[in-house]
Amino acid sequence: MTLLTVLPFQGKVESLAARASRAEGFVKTATGALSLSFAGPDDCHAGLTRKSDSRTLPLYKRDIDIRNVRQLTILSVEELSDIAERLAIPQVLPEWLGANMALSGIPDFTQLPPSTRLQFPSGATIVIDMENYPCSQIAKVIDQHHPGTRFKVVEAAMHKRGVTAWVEREGDVKIGDAIKIVIPPNRLYPHA
Repeated sequence: MTLLTVLPFQGKVESLAARASRAEGFVKTATGALSLSFAGPDDCHAGLTRKSDSRTLPLYKRDIDIRNVRQLTILSVEELSDIAERLAIPQVLPEWLGANMALSGIPDFTQLPPSTRLQFPSGATIVIDMENYPCSQIAKVIDQHHPGTRFKVVEAAMHKRGVTAWVEREGDVKIGDAIKIVIPPNRLYPHA
């Protein structure tokens, strides 16, 4: 008996982006395809390991080498529309939020459970690590495009900023690719 369940619907890749260096700023540059290796795409967040940061403080001091489960940032175009509506602006572009991928057709995308697999036609498969909370960096970028939104962004984007993920199987991803969604058993830990 398998523990994983294939969902009865598929998503679709709407946009792809990368940024080779953090020195180039926060916003990523659009591309037509991403080649995913076990270290991730050719992006500033690639690598088998990364330095611990504020997200891992309950476990590690800053700047300790840990496994990189933040190789990719993935968003939903439907949730980006929700954020724009909450901010009363025409749109929020995925690259403003540092996204490598923007997908469509997956309801409540940010709420997919950790260990969900997203598989692409090439066989490339990524594993969701966890929800990606909104931060002051995205607030600054959105405010550059829509002045007056800066202090509203974090609240507007809460539970809508997508997820971080890592590569389980190498392969290429292209705009327009269909996405198979496979979820793990979905139950809450009773002692949390």
